Amino acid sequence: MTTETPPTDTAPATPAPAAAPSPATSRPPVAAAPRRGGGALALAILLSLAALGAAGYTAWTVWEMRANLSEANGLRGQVDTLQAGVDGMREENANLRRRLNDADAVNRSAREEVLGVSERTRNLEDAVANLSERSLSGHDAMLLDEAESLLRMAKERFALFGDAAGALSAYDLADKTLAAVNDSAFAAVRQDVTAEREALAAVAPAARGNDLATLADLRAQLPTLPLKRDDSTSEDGTPPGFWQRAGSALGSIVRVSRDDGSPVALADERIARELAALDVAHAEAALLAYDDTGRTAALKRADAALAAYFDTTAPAVKTARSRIAALMGSPARGSEPKLGAALAELRNLRSVHALQGSADGAHPAPAASAPAPAHAGSSGAPAGSTP
Repeated sequence: MTTETPPTDTAPATPAPAAAPSPATSRPPVAAAPRRGGGALALAILLSLAALGAAGYTAWTVWEMRANLSEANGLRGQVDTLQAGVDGMREENANLRRRLNDADAVNRSAREEVLGVSERTRNLEDAVANLSERSLSGHDAMLLDEAESLLRMAKERFALFGDAAGALSAYDLADKTLAAVNDSAFAAVRQDVTAEREALAAVAPAARGNDLATLADLRAQLPTLPLKRDDSTSEDGTPPGFWQRAGSALGSIVRVSRDDGSPVALADERIARELAALDVAHAEAALLAYDDTGRTAALKRADAALAAYFDTTAPAVKTARSRIAALMGSPARGSEPKLGAALAELRNLRSVHALQGSADGAHPAPAASAPAPAHAGSSGAPAGSTP
């Protein structure tokens, strides 16, 4: 800012009338005083310099302010650009958030639909399982009936006829039949069947059958076995001597024989054969009754009867005695097996399954109505989540 100084109007000095110099008062000339107009000029110059400095400072300040203003305008433009970018990012984030919310809603509805489909699939699997169970129940029922019939047949045959071999064959067939049953609940019955099969196999039914056949053959051969010869008959067919003839003559009156403690005499061959046959029959009965002690005692009595009443030198008697000795050493030994546990277990399991089947058939409603809530939730969810 410039400061202007008003010009100073100086009137010209009026020349004073020149006085006549007087010699007395003549002095040396004094230097003239400076004029007042020079100080004002200097002041004006100083003021001008100050004004120029102030103007320069003001101009520099204005230039700097303009530069700062342009810089601020540039920064403001950048800020505006950044603000616009931030606003755009906010809008994009809002759009992304809305899309995520929509996707979450769609996923939720899809999850509910998947749950509903899973529930329907589970119900369908249950229905198919029920149908397959019903279709298989007839097959299993037929197999179980067959197994029960075989087990009952084996038990009755063994109890009535003592046929261990036939009972063992029936148990083998029952085990194969139970193996074809699809229901694993009947595995315990197979364990009982296996235990009873092992008990039947332990008494050696094949050897026991052979022993029974041997005893029956011995009993059939007893009427044909030769008895001991009379003392009047010589072994080599030579004519009897005097004492033999005398003994034969006196034999019709009195007979002298050695008393070996047997209940019958040697002459009564029919009773001897019957006693031996009774001992063999007793051995058969003891074998059927699984009485090892009674069988051994009966075989010993039969062998003693053969030795006492029959011709021990005859080949048939020797063969019979050797067969009796073989029977006494037979492996067909052991107590009578107890049968019927597998049959009772099978009947119990079948009755339990029948009760469970009737209970399941009495309450079918909850299983059928279970998928309804899931279906409703899955069908209503997409409508609410549609953007």
